[in-house]
Amino acid sequence: MELLGSTLTTTYTRPKTSHFLPAISTMASSYRNTQPALGLSPSANMWRTNSYYKSSSALPLTSSAQRDNFDLVRANTTFFPSNRTMLTTRYTPDDWYKSNHNNYRESESSRKSAERLRKDTIRLMQDKEQLTRRTQENTSKNIAERVNDIVFWRSELSHEIDNMVTEIAALSEVKRRLERALAETEGPFQVSQECLYHREKRMSIDLVHDDVEKDLIKEVEVIRSCQERMRRHLDRAIAQLASNRGAQHELEKDMSDKVSAQRIDDRCHYLRNTSDGIGYYRGIDRIEHAVSLPDSWSKFTDDNILRSQSERAASQKLRDEIEILLNTTSNEMWNQFNNVNVAFTNRISETADTKSNLQAHLAKTLQEIFQTEMLIESLKKALREKENPLKVAQTRLEERTRRPNIELCRDNPHHRLVGEVREIEDTIQKLQERLMEAENTLQTLVKTKVALEHDLSIKANSLFLDQEKCMSMRKSFPSLPRLVGYA
Repeated sequence: MELLGSTLTTTYTRPKTSHFLPAISTMASSYRNTQPALGLSPSANMWRTNSYYKSSSALPLTSSAQRDNFDLVRANTTFFPSNRTMLTTRYTPDDWYKSNHNNYRESESSRKSAERLRKDTIRLMQDKEQLTRRTQENTSKNIAERVNDIVFWRSELSHEIDNMVTEIAALSEVKRRLERALAETEGPFQVSQECLYHREKRMSIDLVHDDVEKDLIKEVEVIRSCQERMRRHLDRAIAQLASNRGAQHELEKDMSDKVSAQRIDDRCHYLRNTSDGIGYYRGIDRIEHAVSLPDSWSKFTDDNILRSQSERAASQKLRDEIEILLNTTSNEMWNQFNNVNVAFTNRISETADTKSNLQAHLAKTLQEIFQTEMLIESLKKALREKENPLKVAQTRLEERTRRPNIELCRDNPHHRLVGEVREIEDTIQKLQERLMEAENTLQTLVKTKVALEHDLSIKANSLFLDQEKCMSMRKSFPSLPRLVGYA
């Protein structure tokens, strides 16, 4: 039997089995944390000494209780470091010295590489700092030149905008004069048409094609001709104003864009590395926001100015044409008005019975229109009164659809609610049909009223055409200053 603690020539992977000595597995496990484990081959693990097998076979184990006691004793066996001496020795002293020299060389090489990298990096940082500073200065200079260009075009745009505003004001004033002159012709035109209209509606012998009627027809033609010329020039003036304002809008929009651009470029020009508000915008240099080039940018503003100048020239020419037109038309209408008044005579034909009948029918029609309108209001009120009951019934149905599971029953309240909704909808439909019929009837009555009033006016003009109607209407005629647009 070997003594405990003596140097062994073999390493036991399992403790010797002995009925009076404790196992050494406990001591062996205590060294696992302080000494690296050896990677033994399966054959080494399976190797045992002869004494191991002898002692194992000689140990009497009569029962499972005795075997458990033996395992407990073996687990408490002490293991000494001298037992693993041969397996932990891996390298020779030469290997140890070589390893140290290799570490020295690698350390010196890495230090030299780090020194070279440090020097190259410092030089690169200095070069890039100078390059960045020069690039930033050149960029600031370019932005300043751009700001100067914007200031120049802003002054050009401002001058042209002032000219265009003045021209728009002048053309607007001439346009207002033309509109007033055109409005002044409506009175004489209506008077002439009224006279012709009433005289054409005379019955029997009253329909005489006399000198008054000829002069009235000529007066209508003269006034209509003047109105047509005025409207054409008015349309041209409106179109020209739209073109002027369009050009002005483009100029002002261009001006506004340049003001914004100048404000932005000024801020960019005065930005420094220590300025507030600077920050990272990743990928902004890869996004193409530009929509123009320097040449197209300046050409755009130049085209706007040229367009504005062209529109101003056309506007001035149109103003001169309107002035000539106003003087010509006022003289023509005034001369013809005097001719009609000189040739106008009194022709009266009474139709009292027809007028009385027409007035009676008109009164009845107006009364019926009033009653029909009241009926329509009643129908609308009845329709409004059916809205809430319909909402209540439909809301009840909708709420009852939310009953859970088997409670969603088609019961008597459900059938009654469905019937109530259909009944109200049928009532609404019938009321709407009656409302449509009443509205159609009202339209028919209104048409009848218009026809009666129209016929009554014809009869009234036939009665008082020459003295009480036509001549009384022709007592007033616009003066020459009003015909040329001056109030």
